[in-house]
Amino acid sequence: MEKDNSTMELEKMGEMDEDQMLNGSNSESFDVEKMRLEDGYDAEGSTIAEQQEFLPHAASKKTQFTDFEGKTSFGMSIFNLSNAIMGSGILGLAFAMSNTGIVLFVILLICIALLSAYSIHLLLKSAGVVGIRAYEQLGQRAFGPAGKIVAGIIISMHNVGAMSSYLYIVKYELPLVIQAFLGQTTSTGEWYTNGNILIVVVSVAIILPLALMKHLGYLGYTSGFSLTCMVFFLISVMYKKFHIPCPLNETIYNEHQVYYNGYNSTYEKEESEDVCMIKIFTVNSQTAYTVPILAFAFVCHPEVLPIYTELRSATKKRMQNVGNISILAMFIMYLLTAIFGYLTFYGNVEAEMLHTYSKVDPLDKLILCVRVAVLVAVTLTVPVVLFPIRRAIQQMLFPGRDFHWLRHIAIAICLLFIVNLLVISVPNIRDIFGAMGATTAPSLIFILPGIFYIRIVPNEKEPLRSRSKIQAACFMVLGFIFMVMSLCFIITDWVLTGKSRSGGH
Repeated sequence: MEKDNSTMELEKMGEMDEDQMLNGSNSESFDVEKMRLEDGYDAEGSTIAEQQEFLPHAASKKTQFTDFEGKTSFGMSIFNLSNAIMGSGILGLAFAMSNTGIVLFVILLICIALLSAYSIHLLLKSAGVVGIRAYEQLGQRAFGPAGKIVAGIIISMHNVGAMSSYLYIVKYELPLVIQAFLGQTTSTGEWYTNGNILIVVVSVAIILPLALMKHLGYLGYTSGFSLTCMVFFLISVMYKKFHIPCPLNETIYNEHQVYYNGYNSTYEKEESEDVCMIKIFTVNSQTAYTVPILAFAFVCHPEVLPIYTELRSATKKRMQNVGNISILAMFIMYLLTAIFGYLTFYGNVEAEMLHTYSKVDPLDKLILCVRVAVLVAVTLTVPVVLFPIRRAIQQMLFPGRDFHWLRHIAIAICLLFIVNLLVISVPNIRDIFGAMGATTAPSLIFILPGIFYIRIVPNEKEPLRSRSKIQAACFMVLGFIFMVMSLCFIITDWVLTGKSRSGGH
């Protein structure tokens, strides 16, 4: 028996050393890992099968779920994470700047970007301590099964909201693109100009096949192409700044015909000077949507750990560099898009910026190409966002199960069905940005990473009064403040908007 016990101890030591090596946690001591086993983590946290699911080098070497020996290159990982960050949120940034002013917007954008990078640091540090690379499993390690369920639900809600916002753009923009190709400025009622039908077609023909990929790393090529489309979008926005006059309702002559934007001419004459003035710092009723829009635009945290799992030669430092480069690249794209979009339309910019261009010339060839590029970009982003939801569902409903194609396909189909239903029902993309950005985004960026760090990192290594844990606690509190303030402002705006509409009737 003594011999057997010693053999088991050696095996445990070997497994723990492998966990440390896989996560780049050379600084974590054997005592920390031994504490993790002694406090019953394997029994009440994740099972051995669940650990093998995310750390396939463990004893049985069974291939499960979507994780495997990291084979995705550093560059492809940056493409995937950047694509997860960038999405429909970029179309609302000029609207956000118009309601904050340039200075306040830049300050908020810098703060959210830095906080997002710090949040990734907390996630990677927590994952390194316990040898787990799954958001839901970190929730279980911190709070047991309840934490796992809460984390899974928040991830699912946020990513469903993100997918909905992407498909909402498809619903609204694709009919306009088809009309432009046909030389029409208004819909004639055919089925191929019906946005609700088109999102179903796109979901079945393009998104579903990509969503059925077994590994997230395979989407690196489509993510790279998606980012290229958004770079083209940015260049076009910068170019159009110098070719669209303000105010918008001035007559625009071009090779097609004369267009007017439909604004009341009396209002235009009185307010045109104010509308075309640059606002440095401002606050109004729509400012409440700024922080949620910015937070929504930087959320990539559900994808961080899956990308970390599939990263070649994965270490915390290497993955942190992936996160930092991705956030910096998106920060530059966001800032340039917001500035040039705002300086093009000033106070006339709408929550979905592409719609504002249609007021100038719905048949403009460059804008038509931009619409196609954005449609391609957001369509190719949906499968990347779907992967973490499927993982969360697998972890909540089928923990420790071997990979099964039928379950893999069924979850993808059900998710796309739900998202299509939401897109058909939701009237305004701003509502999606606001609601998701005010609730799930602060949870994923601020609250959960802070709580995980405090709960998971042992007090013996970092006491509760240590600077790192105090910073994590402040980070978590900041998330709660953002959530409460944003929700209060948004609900107030909804109530006032509802009253004004009812008063108008």
